[in-house]
Amino acid sequence: MNSPRAVLQALVALVLLNLLLSFGNAWPTLWPRPEARLSIDLAAIVLALALLSLRGPLRRTAVVVASAVISAGVLLHYINVTVPAVLGRRLDLYWDGQHAWEVLKMGAASPSAMKFAGVAVIVALAIAALYRLIRRCVVVLTESLQHPALRASVLAGAVAVLGAAVLAPQLAPALQRVFAPSIGSLVADQARMLHRALFAGEDEHLLGTSPVFTGKLDALEGADVVIVFAEAYGAITLDEPDFAASLATSRQRLADAIDASGRSVVSARLTSPTFGGGSWLAHAELLSGLDMRDPNDYRLLLTTQRPTLVSYFAAHGYRTVGWMPGIQRPWPEGRFYGFDRIADAEGIGYRGPPFGYWRIPDQASMAQLQAQELGPARGEDHRPRLVVFPTVSTHAPFRPLAPYVADWSAVLGTDAYDSPDAVAAREAAVSWDDPVPAYLAAMRYQFDWLAGWLSSHAPADAVVIVVGDHQPMGTVTGPGADWDVPMHVITRNEAVLAHLLNRGFRPGLAPEPPALGPMRALTLQLLDAFGQD
Repeated sequence: MNSPRAVLQALVALVLLNLLLSFGNAWPTLWPRPEARLSIDLAAIVLALALLSLRGPLRRTAVVVASAVISAGVLLHYINVTVPAVLGRRLDLYWDGQHAWEVLKMGAASPSAMKFAGVAVIVALAIAALYRLIRRCVVVLTESLQHPALRASVLAGAVAVLGAAVLAPQLAPALQRVFAPSIGSLVADQARMLHRALFAGEDEHLLGTSPVFTGKLDALEGADVVIVFAEAYGAITLDEPDFAASLATSRQRLADAIDASGRSVVSARLTSPTFGGGSWLAHAELLSGLDMRDPNDYRLLLTTQRPTLVSYFAAHGYRTVGWMPGIQRPWPEGRFYGFDRIADAEGIGYRGPPFGYWRIPDQASMAQLQAQELGPARGEDHRPRLVVFPTVSTHAPFRPLAPYVADWSAVLGTDAYDSPDAVAAREAAVSWDDPVPAYLAAMRYQFDWLAGWLSSHAPADAVVIVVGDHQPMGTVTGPGADWDVPMHVITRNEAVLAHLLNRGFRPGLAPEPPALGPMRALTLQLLDAFGQD
């Protein structure tokens, strides 16, 4: 006969373990949130323990293994529900894991580095305490399973949960919400992605057919083309009313600067191949015209000699420049594009103080680009330029953020950011739990320096393309955001503007939905616009 105490202890142990394997994310924070759901993984573990207990009391080894498996499951479940909430996309342990150290360095490089280290210690202690709690629950549960009637009830309950989970998708889809995301499914998905990354080979046909880069660039008439990949510039800046209102003044200032400079702007929405990170996938998709939603395809692309906008412009007499302030270590991947010049964080020439992990303010990067490649001092090489410039100041964690400097010549020197405002800006604390204010400030900065550059410095006949590489991370956008980004083409070239307007672009800086298509769909549209007779 079961004692009431054994039943109560078993019930408490099961409830606690289920809570640890079924919580959700308390968006926009990194904290878990209890949810009234059932863990399929716990049901499977409990079923295994109950079956093993039919042969007698479980050995200590079984308890240790079960406790370790559940502890690992809790950590994986935390990752499984937190990463999509933070990034806005599913986890890819193989590819995301390669950048985990850089993300940690971003946090450690901020003024809150000591706080970051303290959090790491607390997390380690919390994991140790978690294991002790889980092991105690497992011990209580295995002792309770020695009561035959109670064991039978636990067995029946575990089978019922697993059976309902299997049948729910076919018989009652709404019932699926009762079950927490399965760690087993996560592990299976990651294993498939890992196999694809490591063992699928490098058969180039997996990339599909590249666009046919043909024709000329006659409509450009030898003008410079500057492609600014605006980091984390997403459609959320237009679609979220509070965001749009906060950015309205700066966006209008940019529009006024474009108009005053004698240029016009047309805009559209595109769907990025990535969300919250992985900027290089967006860069590669627009430049190659190929689908880059799978990071494995990006890696495969780099092993080929597929044509890109860079190689196409080079073949038509352009000097091609990769202006890469975010590259802080060797970048052998850059050889694929074949730029005439790749200027990384060390090669750009910035001499001012570092602003956080990303070091170089976008305004200073553009000022150096203007001085070295786009202005009158471009040297003896008078070829027109194709520049690809991925920005960094709007990259998470969005702080420290440099102030805009009205005197552009000043940011070429060493003392441009010695003002009290700049010193205070370098000491601004990063907030990962509440990044929206910093994100909006970074976006206002982006509009401001673009306005300043177009007003007084950009080559008069240049075609400037500003395209968001992806939406900001999920803690900014909120759950369920789309993957759309704005694209702006700014120029005095009426033929280019008219062609794009006929292809679905709209005047101004606020393109309405829907998106014209994936980012790769615009590659040939641009060439068509540039190649008119």
